[in-house]
Amino acid sequence: MSSRQVAFETLQRIDHKGAFANLVLDGALRRSGLDEQDRRFTTQMVYGTTRMRRACDFLVDRFTMRDVDPNVRTLLRLGAYQLHYLSTPDHAAVDATVSIASKKTRGFVNAVLRKVASSDVEWPSDAVRLSYPDWLVELLIADHGQVDALAMLERMNVEPQVHERSDGYVQDIASQWVCAAVDVGRDDLVLDSCAAPGGKATLLAATGATVVAADRRFNRTKLIAQNVERTDSPKVLPIVADGTASPYVASAFDRVLVDAPCSGLGVLRRRADARWRIDAEAIERLTRLQARLLASGASSVKVGGRLVYSVCTVTKDETTAIAATMADSFQPIPAAELGEMWRPWGANGGCVLPQDRDSDGMSVFAWSRVR
Repeated sequence: MSSRQVAFETLQRIDHKGAFANLVLDGALRRSGLDEQDRRFTTQMVYGTTRMRRACDFLVDRFTMRDVDPNVRTLLRLGAYQLHYLSTPDHAAVDATVSIASKKTRGFVNAVLRKVASSDVEWPSDAVRLSYPDWLVELLIADHGQVDALAMLERMNVEPQVHERSDGYVQDIASQWVCAAVDVGRDDLVLDSCAAPGGKATLLAATGATVVAADRRFNRTKLIAQNVERTDSPKVLPIVADGTASPYVASAFDRVLVDAPCSGLGVLRRRADARWRIDAEAIERLTRLQARLLASGASSVKVGGRLVYSVCTVTKDETTAIAATMADSFQPIPAAELGEMWRPWGANGGCVLPQDRDSDGMSVFAWSRVR
């Protein structure tokens, strides 16, 4: 089976069956028998075509005069991605893509892709050019201004760097900066209230602290346990617990990290299909959960301890609006004290946008409990 055939079949499952790109691609590559070079090319085509789906549809739809069968559309997207975004020679991209079309559609696929290959492009909007939903582009422009928002969206169309810690765990550098903001001491008792899959918990424990790593779902807690074993982090204690209903003794922890579930709009370059799964209504639902998690986490911090709230997104609703709900028994810690990588965000928070340091987009807020 060719790399394009594997890519096409994988994209069909992503486009039409709702499969998650990373999960379905991993399985397809294991079964494919492709060599390492072809596996890389397949990965590039699957993630790239998924990421640039809207832009590829625009490239194709200029030359289709009728409704297109969903499977044929997937194939046209794959061809358009190769033609417009890869260095694949036009004839190779067209011929190889046509070769995996059904006999009755080969003429149509060939004609459309040859027109895509020979035509110039005038994009109707930045949202189409960058291949994001309109609402997402509008939201980020409203929150960050056009220059920063478009730069962020541009950078999230570029493959991310891989950051491997000394213990072998792969974790984006922005997540590591969040852990630094928690400012853990060797003998501290730390709560990571939304810990799965355990990357931050194991890094926090590397200081010598004891870390209670919680998740409300048993299967997710198993992931924490697996990463504890893999990174040799015996001072991480995985437990099943609901972060919105604290089961802990009040004021028990020196440090509490609430790394809350969020829209994930800061990590879209790592999750090729996520931009098509999230919607504006989901953010409203998430903010209610985030506020409850933060309030519950606050109850677990001892006087003189530190509370940190972080999310891998940069929307105001999920960051500055949530931080504004904190009680006056907590003193805000200025972002400047959390590290020079954080740009000021809101009254006392910090954020890093993907274009700032070629990292994930991340927001962080920290408080000291004063009474």
